[in-house]
Amino acid sequence: MTGHISIIHSFIFRRVALGLVTGFLLAGCGNDSESTGPAREYGQIGGASGTELAAMQVLHKGNGSEPQTLDPHRAQGVPEGNILRDLYEPLVMEAPDGELISGAAESWVLSEDGRIYTFRLRPDGRWSNGDPVTAADWVFSLRRGLDPATLSVYSGILYPLKNAVAVNRGELPPEQLGVRAIDDLTLEITLENPTPFFLGLLNHSMAYPVHPPSVAQKGDRFARPGNLVSNGAYVLEDWVVQSHIELVRNERYRENAATTIDQVFYYPIENADAVFSRYRADELDFTTTIPIRQLNFIKERMPDDYIQSPYLGVYYYGLNTTRPPFLGKPGLRKALSMAIDREIITEKLSGAGELPAYGWVPAVQGYAQQQPEWATWTRAERHAQARQLYEEAGYGPDNPLVLEILYNTSQDHKRLAIAISSMWKQVLGVETQLLNQEWKVYLQTRTLKNTQVFRSGWIGDYNDAHTFAELLHSQNAQNDPGWVNQQYDELLERAANEIDLQKRAKILEEAERVMLDEAPIIPIYFYISKHLIKPWVGGFVPNIMDHTYTKDLYILEH
Repeated sequence: MTGHISIIHSFIFRRVALGLVTGFLLAGCGNDSESTGPAREYGQIGGASGTELAAMQVLHKGNGSEPQTLDPHRAQGVPEGNILRDLYEPLVMEAPDGELISGAAESWVLSEDGRIYTFRLRPDGRWSNGDPVTAADWVFSLRRGLDPATLSVYSGILYPLKNAVAVNRGELPPEQLGVRAIDDLTLEITLENPTPFFLGLLNHSMAYPVHPPSVAQKGDRFARPGNLVSNGAYVLEDWVVQSHIELVRNERYRENAATTIDQVFYYPIENADAVFSRYRADELDFTTTIPIRQLNFIKERMPDDYIQSPYLGVYYYGLNTTRPPFLGKPGLRKALSMAIDREIITEKLSGAGELPAYGWVPAVQGYAQQQPEWATWTRAERHAQARQLYEEAGYGPDNPLVLEILYNTSQDHKRLAIAISSMWKQVLGVETQLLNQEWKVYLQTRTLKNTQVFRSGWIGDYNDAHTFAELLHSQNAQNDPGWVNQQYDELLERAANEIDLQKRAKILEEAERVMLDEAPIIPIYFYISKHLIKPWVGGFVPNIMDHTYTKDLYILEH
């Protein structure tokens, strides 16, 4: 549901003491009355031996929002990615712990100059309709992902390929892309420059194959039930919008004999409280979110079900720099960032181990995390500077800034938006309205830049700082703040051409400092992954990408 929610709580706005915000946040973390009663006892799991499998191998997963699409070259969000990992097998994929392993390619070699990869495909690779998976299929798919006619907002992830940028901009035909089929089972990919993270990005859906005859015959409808031909462990059986997506085992998958779960249902449940209720009623086996307000209850009463681990992602607010009030106003943007107390948010509102984020890039290997100088100041010093910048931007008690915060429908996003609105009101006098939208509409609103402030989260597509840096390149289709900075773009291009990994990291660190000084985004906290998983679900291994493949799981007798 879409609608405006006024944030005119006079009992909050009459006071400027930050302690009131703390009290508000603490109140938001209490347990609901429904979360009472003894801890759940499941009884014997796995039969007498503890390892016996259930006769019915069916998995039920809460999956957040309704997927925008199951076209791997047009998908954008985590809900789509969760499903696509079951449907498709990339050239290089992940083991349960996140380590890169061979996928549709059984092996590969890299040229001495680090620019040409030659992949040998598995001879037993099959599409779900029985067709062999060939190198020509990959050539078609990579060209399609970069073809501007595909309208992919994620095409930038393939920019390391030779001529990819020119192809994506329509300056060269897709046939000029640096990819060719040497024979049916040999694929050659040429890069513009040596790219250390290239094998990791092949695990992204933009590098997934699509079945060329299906795309040719069905057009935009190729990714629907009855039409979708995939090469992964599962096939699309059914899709009932706002109800469920059903996948069943792909009998032609090369490792079908090693796959245990026969059927998986993905449920698009945006309300975390509803997810929790359905989990407690045993209607869900696996959740991708939990209600923050219930976290203490979950830890105390359901410790064996709760799993949290580090996650390569950051929660942030984007500021639309293409129009007032943020156009050409880096000082105003920094004022809003400085007025947010991230420690209060992570300790009192989220409270699950998230880390306050003053910089953009999480802890990745070989990269020194960056943050603005004011991150080390006292709260009073930050607030004083924020007020000065706010006034210099032309705002004050007689002319308050009026803002709208957009978020995709979620009680947790709403609670955080209310908290940040309260901080902005108390520190600066900003007046705020909240606007919530269903996932697909929210994404479209952001893309069209019909926004002022919007909440978002960015999850790394591969374990490298570049996956965060590239989002804010001026030519990135997902640069929803619309921020353009020539120095930043030039630094990213220098990094792309730098072979020395230490020098490359220093260039990316400099680029992040440039961005933080301009403040087109407001980092708030670095994520951790949080799941509720039934004790009868076996095979789950946490990893920093939070990628789970149903083919690696199994259901124990219960």
